[in-house]
Amino acid sequence: VQLQASGGGLVQAGGSLRPSCAASGRTFSGYKLGWFRQAPGKEREFVAGIWWSGGITTHADSLKGRFTISRDITKNTMYLQMNTLRPEDTAVYYCAAGSRIIASQVGVPSSYGYWGQGTLVTVSS
Repeated sequence: VQLQASGGGLVQAGGSLRPSCAASGRTFSGYKLGWFRQAPGKEREFVAGIWWSGGITTHADSLKGRFTISRDITKNTMYLQMNTLRPEDTAVYYCAAGSRIIASQVGVPSSYGYWGQGTLVTVSS
């Protein structure tokens, strides 16, 4: 399994970005894919997750309304639409994939067996 994140960059506060994560190496039926982020000096933080087969999504409570996860099965690609960005959203954003993840564990990084390399998002004030 390979995950390739891209689409980060520098944006002013209030702006938008839509990083993507291209997945390859297998079919992802039954898998959960997710976005995490890690700011300097902080722990990796759950952003959002999506069940690949049914498209059911979960989002971190603090990011609901600003961030939206989605996927395109035909392209084997996952997206994270980020709106109204704030300087505190600055972080490296990682995509991850895992199987047999129960609902209570979707926000736990160790639940995911596969990780992309991350894409840096910098929000200037």
